[in-house]
Amino acid sequence: MNRINQKLQADKKLLSIYFTAGYPQLTDTVSIIQNLEKSGIDMVEIGLPFSDPLADGPTIQASSTQALKNGMTTETLFNQLKDIRKTVSIPLIIMGYFNPILQFGVEAFCKKCQEVGIDGLIIPDLPVDVYNDNYKSIFEKYSLVNVFLITPQTSEKRIQFIDSISNGFIYMVSSASVTGSQTGFGNDQLAYFKRIETMKLKSPQIIGFGISTNETFNQAIKYAKGAIIGSAFIKHLKHEGVSNIDRFVKQIRP
Repeated sequence: MNRINQKLQADKKLLSIYFTAGYPQLTDTVSIIQNLEKSGIDMVEIGLPFSDPLADGPTIQASSTQALKNGMTTETLFNQLKDIRKTVSIPLIIMGYFNPILQFGVEAFCKKCQEVGIDGLIIPDLPVDVYNDNYKSIFEKYSLVNVFLITPQTSEKRIQFIDSISNGFIYMVSSASVTGSQTGFGNDQLAYFKRIETMKLKSPQIIGFGISTNETFNQAIKYAKGAIIGSAFIKHLKHEGVSNIDRFVKQIRP
């Protein structure tokens, strides 16, 4: 069974952390993942930096720009991760935009993911219909979970379709804004969380965007299987580098 699915079956609420590969320093990628696992994180999303991110706010955009300046490429990331499974056992997901994956070759990319021990992909700009028609069989061939995003604006029909072809969790974007642009959840967002909860989807949901504190983490996990933190962790890396990751995690989930 895929590590993501094993983790989703655990009788606990999950905390997933996103960071940009090659940031703050090009060679920090592996030590960040190792430190996150030691700190008790359940899943890690490794951001593949891209020059034109659609969903990322200023914090993650700036980290991507720096990572690219540092020399991060798709090939470099796979080289950095080639021995990651000797030291890390938690699920690892690559989150990135479709252009670099297409340039690398979709099947070649998926094959490399399987070789280094990546469990899933999050590709925000790959339409679910295009995936279903053209790439689903490739992802399945290499045992990769593809994670789709939904927002408060996603129609019920679309959500049902996404749920029907999902083989992991659904990434529940908390609002229509970009990452790192909110500091809490309003009534509209809580109503959206409740609405999705009442749909009784087969795929567990994990909430992202707007989670940066213990309070927002606890709000999110009331309605979902887990929560994802990105911008707040990138800010931690900017100010403290790879040190004190454990302290950051304990602020979110004591």
